[in-house]
Amino acid sequence: MAAGIPKSQILSLYKALMKETNKFKNYSFRCYALRRVRDAFQENKSLSDPKLIKKEFQYGKQNLEIIKRQVVIGDMYRTEKLVIENKH
Repeated sequence: MAAGIPKSQILSLYKALMKETNKFKNYSFRCYALRRVRDAFQENKSLSDPKLIKKEFQYGKQNLEIIKRQVVIGDMYRTEKLVIENKH
């Protein structure tokens, strides 16, 4: 990439965000976070300014840490699954 951030690192960040987001127990949080990660990467895939790429990459890393903390907090307060989640 133009910002000195290899494409493999960006892809690795994307995969880490998706993996961590899938750990949300709450269906609504999980779906929102997955959608938000996909949309953010889709919106920024055409960035070419090295400074913007680096800024967005750092923002993604910060959000990964936030998601990790939120997953831990979410695990403390378990709720019943929604009807949409129950598998028969």
